[in-house]
Amino acid sequence: MVVSLSRRGEVEPFHAMDILAEANRLKASGIPVVSMAVGQPSDPAPAGVRQAAAHALKMGLIGYTDALGLPSLRKAIAEHYADHYGLDVPASRIAVTTGSSAAFNLAFLAMFDPGDRVAIAAPGYPAYRNIMAALGIEIVEIELDGAAYLHAGRLKAAHREKPLKGVLFASPANPTGAVIPANELSALVKTAQELGIAVISDEIYHRLAYTAPDTTALAHGPDVTVINSFSKYYCMTGWRIGWMVLPEELVRPVERIAQSLYISPPELSQIAAIEAFKATGELEVVKARYAGNRELLMKRLPELGFALAAPMDGAFYAFCDVTRHTNDSMVFARRMLAEAHVAATPGRDFDPLQGHRTMRFSYAGSHDDMIEALARIECWLK
Repeated sequence: MVVSLSRRGEVEPFHAMDILAEANRLKASGIPVVSMAVGQPSDPAPAGVRQAAAHALKMGLIGYTDALGLPSLRKAIAEHYADHYGLDVPASRIAVTTGSSAAFNLAFLAMFDPGDRVAIAAPGYPAYRNIMAALGIEIVEIELDGAAYLHAGRLKAAHREKPLKGVLFASPANPTGAVIPANELSALVKTAQELGIAVISDEIYHRLAYTAPDTTALAHGPDVTVINSFSKYYCMTGWRIGWMVLPEELVRPVERIAQSLYISPPELSQIAAIEAFKATGELEVVKARYAGNRELLMKRLPELGFALAAPMDGAFYAFCDVTRHTNDSMVFARRMLAEAHVAATPGRDFDPLQGHRTMRFSYAGSHDDMIEALARIECWLK
């Protein structure tokens, strides 16, 4: 038997998912693990979302849709931009996707060719790097070196060293939770446009900022590609439903690629997602719990020797310097899971160069889980 293996399969593992898999194995054996490893809201999707899905299922409304999504959902997303940001975004520029993961695939395939250089911040979400590596795109990781977010000056310096084709950034960011202030975001977008660098803005943690209002990169440039999702604020991770806002000239290329890769996003999830925008009251209660968890971790993690390596402005992550305890966060994370039964993500996922010094703790779980996890870690460290 001959098995052919491409080099694409040699990308770095997504270590958060490996940690989650091990945590699930321990749980299956009866060990009560507390997970702070992945960005998974512990609340279910809002009641109206689940009711809409149940009705659609009962009626048998499960089939193919347009590759760009249901017109009714695209319209609802367009109305969200008017209501939440005060922006007029035509529904024709919106593509509904099978989670934000599919949106990143579609953006990279439609915007870049193998060998193109695309900048991302380090630390940053590992799937950016892994997907682009699999597609043959050259990743330029701009080390933040203690800065909270990517500045226009650093983008300009990277481009001066060797021209960039694109830049991808997130606000609020994963893993840091940092929010790019509106004036800095404007400077970043305008600098990219002046240099001829295409911009992708990851906004999947919008509506989960605690220190500043949401600012979309679309407010600073009509040619920005924005990626968002129903997974985080809307508590719909497993529904696999996201969206893109595209420049007009990218709509048809994205549609053509999506037709062949995905056919369409799942209709059941699309019907349900329309109701998510009506559930703000319910979702703000969930966000208030995150805010309480955030206050707890901001106080307790430094007391336990985990210095905050970034401001916890948004999302539901604490990104910590762990060098008081270890110079190998991967080994430390595995030991903490095996011995304290608390799962957290080693920094190697987010920064191959400096990640041995850091870890990410998710506070998307219940408040009781956060209290229990911190108590276990404190006992384990003694």
